[in-house]
Amino acid sequence: MSAERTRIRAVLFDLGGTLIDECDFEGNCEIARRFFLDLDPDTMAHAYQEVQTAMDEEAHGLVGEARLTEFWRRTLARASGREIDPELARRFRSALWEVERPIHLFSDVRRCLDTLRAQHRTLGIVSNSSSEARVRQILDRFGILEYFQRVVSSGTEGIEKPSREIFRRAIERIRVRPNEALYVGDLPHTDAKGAGSAGLHSVWLNRYGFGYGEDPPEITSLLEVPLWVARLERRA
Repeated sequence: MSAERTRIRAVLFDLGGTLIDECDFEGNCEIARRFFLDLDPDTMAHAYQEVQTAMDEEAHGLVGEARLTEFWRRTLARASGREIDPELARRFRSALWEVERPIHLFSDVRRCLDTLRAQHRTLGIVSNSSSEARVRQILDRFGILEYFQRVVSSGTEGIEKPSREIFRRAIERIRVRPNEALYVGDLPHTDAKGAGSAGLHSVWLNRYGFGYGEDPPEITSLLEVPLWVARLERRA
């Protein structure tokens, strides 16, 4: 008797950097000038990516606002070439939230979601974000809220990725087993390896890479997600 095939019944996504492009480096530099930091967008962009990569690899106890403040302290320090006081970083972060920042939907999102929905996959969000309500507001703004049956936000849950618990809560609410779910996110450790630790299949969306990574598995576009789902089902 042949083994029962495993179906990928659910596909879960990160939000920022995966579905939504939140980067506004010109706007960030304008705000930095309020704090006497004269930066250019390219330098800010490089610093942002380098600090994001470094902090994704680190295992430390900073979460929530403390982690975000430390992220911007390091980013401003790297971009300016000078030491940045944590209080200045906190004020900078507060200033970011005082203005309406331009955010965009990545061009490959709708085609990916349409394909998965046509295959009758359950779709969900697991995001490190301020609240479930805020995530739903963003999804609704871009007309894609209807695709998602579940939204799980760290701000509402009180627990953040890469903790396996937040992924487990998501699949319990969708009512699928871990091996029936795939998670897609733009950070290799926080997203892909975090989901993997909870028993989910996972891939790292590296839009600036080459797609050759295997630990975790790497893709460069959301258009690859349905192909990856098919591969997992064939492998099973």
